Amino acid sequence: MSEEVMTTGWDAIDHAVAAIYGDQEPKHYGTLISYALGGSDPLDGISVYKAVEPVPHWHFVTYGFSELYEKETENPDESGYGFELTFRLVREEEEEEPPAWALNLLQNMGRYVFNSGNVFQAGDYMDANGPICLGADTQLTALAFVKDPELESMDTPNGHVEFLQMVGITHDELEAMQTWNTLGVLAAGLPRIPSYVTDLERDTLLADHSVAEIVHEGMEKEGSNTGFLFVDQLDWSAGKKGWLRQTPSVLTIGAKQAEIIGKLLRGRLLKGKELTLSGAGIRVAFKSGQQNAYEHSEDFIQITLNDETVEDMSHKLLPKQSEFEVSMKEKMNIHIAKTTITDQEGNIVRTIG
Repeated sequence: MSEEVMTTGWDAIDHAVAAIYGDQEPKHYGTLISYALGGSDPLDGISVYKAVEPVPHWHFVTYGFSELYEKETENPDESGYGFELTFRLVREEEEEEPPAWALNLLQNMGRYVFNSGNVFQAGDYMDANGPICLGADTQLTALAFVKDPELESMDTPNGHVEFLQMVGITHDELEAMQTWNTLGVLAAGLPRIPSYVTDLERDTLLADHSVAEIVHEGMEKEGSNTGFLFVDQLDWSAGKKGWLRQTPSVLTIGAKQAEIIGKLLRGRLLKGKELTLSGAGIRVAFKSGQQNAYEHSEDFIQITLNDETVEDMSHKLLPKQSEFEVSMKEKMNIHIAKTTITDQEGNIVRTIG
């Protein structure tokens, strides 16, 4: 006789969604072969509901980031990764099936979390380096994460679960979130994106003067909440002292992220906050101080900058290849290197710098 499979976590999600949609039968997309057994899709399933308010849209709900069956992890307080993802996408009147690209996007989020171990929280963001719907003519090239406006967090026998909603955002909205904060930008734009429903055809929220003003005031008053930034291109070459001359140490960053790093330095250090850049095997921490200086080890560099230098660097950190000197006793240059953007096949589709 086969042993009965416990579906405690799965049932908890069903119960939470039923409180909103009643007896509506969702379109469910399950996984035939589990990820653990070599399947390509990490999530066990995705249910999609037809929602009417505040605008007609598809409401996607994942099954698989939390523990759907018996408790397996050692942390009794959280179920699995502690969250499930949701996604609200504008639904056309004649649409009877949710678009496949959105299902693929959610599975890709699963691959990212399962492979990296990094988890999402409300207020996080992610650059997609291209349209969130591949091949679409859309300005939405990044994602932000906020608590689902209807699905509240819940405690299950397997632990706590949050429902985090993905929101498609534009490149300049992403920069605004980095230089201020994610939830502030989304809240300012909520009248234009009710319930944070993603619409591939929408314009940037910052085109609305009132939204742009709120964001600008928030940046100036509060500075940036981004204290830690993953950087694709980051390198350090230590300088050398000789009898006749000294070669400078060189910090290399990519042109794609140079401008946002400049904005973050201004938004963090001028408010007395630190900024840490993290790359492959290296971390660079910036802090404010009276005298410019740096200390370094094999994989960690700490750079102290005064306010005048921060302002100067924020104007020089631009998305183009260049190199400039940072005035300090131990010579240091910043090199901005070209950035190449590739597609999934590795073909170069764009060069920055």
